[in-house]
Amino acid sequence: MTEADRSPPGRTAERSSRSLRALLLWILIPAQVAVLSIALWYSSRQLHTQIDLAYDRSLIGALRAIDHNISTASGGLAVELPYLMLEFFELTSNNTVYYRILTEDGLADIGNQALPLPDQRLQSDVPVFYDRDYLGTPIRIAALARRMNPPLYGQEKGRVIVMVGEDRSGRDSVIRDMMLRSIARDAIEVLASSGLIFLGVLIGLRPLTRLYRRLKDRKADDLSPILAPELPREVQPLVRAVNQHVARHARQARRQRQFLDDASHQLRTPLAVLNTQLDYALRESDPAEARTALLAMRLGLTQAQRTAAQLLALARAREADEHSETLQPVALTPLAQDVIRQLYSLARQKQQSIALEGAELDAVVPGIEWLLREAVVNLMDNAIKYTPAGGAIILRILRTPDQTILSVQDTGPGMSDADIRKAGRRFRRGQAGKHSHGAGLGLAIVHTIMQRHQGSLGIRSPGQGCEVSLVFPTV
Repeated sequence: MTEADRSPPGRTAERSSRSLRALLLWILIPAQVAVLSIALWYSSRQLHTQIDLAYDRSLIGALRAIDHNISTASGGLAVELPYLMLEFFELTSNNTVYYRILTEDGLADIGNQALPLPDQRLQSDVPVFYDRDYLGTPIRIAALARRMNPPLYGQEKGRVIVMVGEDRSGRDSVIRDMMLRSIARDAIEVLASSGLIFLGVLIGLRPLTRLYRRLKDRKADDLSPILAPELPREVQPLVRAVNQHVARHARQARRQRQFLDDASHQLRTPLAVLNTQLDYALRESDPAEARTALLAMRLGLTQAQRTAAQLLALARAREADEHSETLQPVALTPLAQDVIRQLYSLARQKQQSIALEGAELDAVVPGIEWLLREAVVNLMDNAIKYTPAGGAIILRILRTPDQTILSVQDTGPGMSDADIRKAGRRFRRGQAGKHSHGAGLGLAIVHTIMQRHQGSLGIRSPGQGCEVSLVFPTV
């Protein structure tokens, strides 16, 4: 046996269950960190671009200023370099500044001659920016090529290239400082928002905790609905589902109690009588008297068996309403024929005739087949029981535009108006049933079944005989 097999079911369920609070936190906080990380990465790229753009504008200003002071009018490359401007630019950018001025053919070269050229040929009058290493230091270079006016050495298409370089350490330091501030700000936001999320989850799940405590503190027999209008809308469906579940258990508990009460009420007396008859038979030495006691016992057992079967049928009919079985089309003619074949031997014992009318209508009603069979069996059993020997029983099927009717008509003693009004109650027998064996459950079973089928139980007794009808509305 493994450790899991030895563990109590409650502890196993507790270990396997997941915490909703932990699940929400594991989803929300990492998702927030991921989103903020992506935002930080994107903002860093934007920040890098914006700072580069700002510094490049200063770099292009220096480039234009140097280019403005270049002259080829003397027949050679000359420049009046405003050193004051370069010093001002260095102070402004807080970096070391380099420059280089050369002709495209390389015959004239002024300034920091090792300053690297761009990899691709420059377009005229279009400044370009690129990063290089110069003297072991990363620098940012701006380069511009333009035609010489006037040209040198008679070269009509000769161009002069102007380059200005700036040490990147200053701008990289600015970018790093701003990034650190941005990271610190975002870290504070992450911590603050994570704390708010944690607090929000705790507060949001508090109604579930209150609901749990309310249910836990209830008494075992308290099946009343939960009244919690203060709970959030998202929790109300759970409360309604719990109330429905509790209501089903309450109905089932009532039916079980009712069944036990009915069984105790109806079977206690027959069992006591059987015990008395058994004691009498055991004491009796006369075989004829003992046989008489045994026959009485058999009659009592038959009656107790029939009562138990009817009690179970009534419980099953009520249980079918609880489980809400789907209604299916049920053909009444085959059902009626099967019931007649089932009970025909009982009618023959009393020389009774049974007829079926309306079989050609092929009537079909929506219902539960085994329940409708139980209803018809009870009607036919009552008709056979109360119809005297030699009487007639008619099982009739009628169909109108609004209703489908299955009725059982007999030639028994009939029912009084008072008995008809009280028909369908448990353990209620009419005047005709006072002198017969029965528990008074037959019509109660039929009434319950017809309620399940949204139909009605009709009883008509014009004098001689009685007609009991199952009325199904046309869907």
